[in-house]
Amino acid sequence: MRRVLAGLFVAGLLLVPAAAADPPSPGVTHVEVPPGTAAVDWGTQLFGANCVTCHGPHGKGIFSPVRGAGDQTGLGPSLSGVGARAADFYLRTGYMPLDDPHNQPHRSRVLFSDRELAALVAYVASLQPGPPVPMPHPERGKLAEGQEQFTEHCAGCHQIVAAGGYVTNAVAPPLDKATPVEIAEAVRIGPYLMPRFSDEHVSDAQLDSIIRYVTYAKHPDDRGGWALGHLGPVPEGLVTWFIGIALLVATCTVVGRRLHS
Repeated sequence: MRRVLAGLFVAGLLLVPAAAADPPSPGVTHVEVPPGTAAVDWGTQLFGANCVTCHGPHGKGIFSPVRGAGDQTGLGPSLSGVGARAADFYLRTGYMPLDDPHNQPHRSRVLFSDRELAALVAYVASLQPGPPVPMPHPERGKLAEGQEQFTEHCAGCHQIVAAGGYVTNAVAPPLDKATPVEIAEAVRIGPYLMPRFSDEHVSDAQLDSIIRYVTYAKHPDDRGGWALGHLGPVPEGLVTWFIGIALLVATCTVVGRRLHS
């Protein structure tokens, strides 16, 4: 009996780590490769297992809806020449993989590990020469200029406080979770319906300022004021009206009681 209990105890110790381990992320296929496998080779296998249904062999794109693996609709643009920049943005934000190519991509949980992401980005970058992952320097930017540039180019969709908003047939996402690299990537590639800004429209120096402003907008300095959700003058005006109406009613009540006394 003791031997049986001891065996069960040992078996329990061996099973606990396996049970506590995170299960593979749903929705994607993870490919095991031998140690030392080149990133591009690993990325090739990951691409074939997860991306080829929509982007086609060698990333040449699929431009007419087809039924692919898992009865999923295959429809996606060519990836030739997009470089590491676009691949890094769409994968690192969880915009890809997308369940339905007709839906707007949105930030979601990333289903690949950091090493898998690097391998996929390396493969897409190898298809044809393209722009690399940017290296912005928001510390070099100017906050006032960033606010001015953001107001001119971005606030119409994302609001001046970068809290996101609604536009025709799309939702402009809030930027509270966007990293400096992701902001730089989005400005240059124009994801979904967002316009693409080349360095002729927004220089690298201006982009650094924009990133600095967006970073500031995440935690603005509300010293001496009441933030009210950073939604601008509308809630501020409403609060002012509510306070004013309450004071007016109180004044009328006091005056009315004195007249009747």
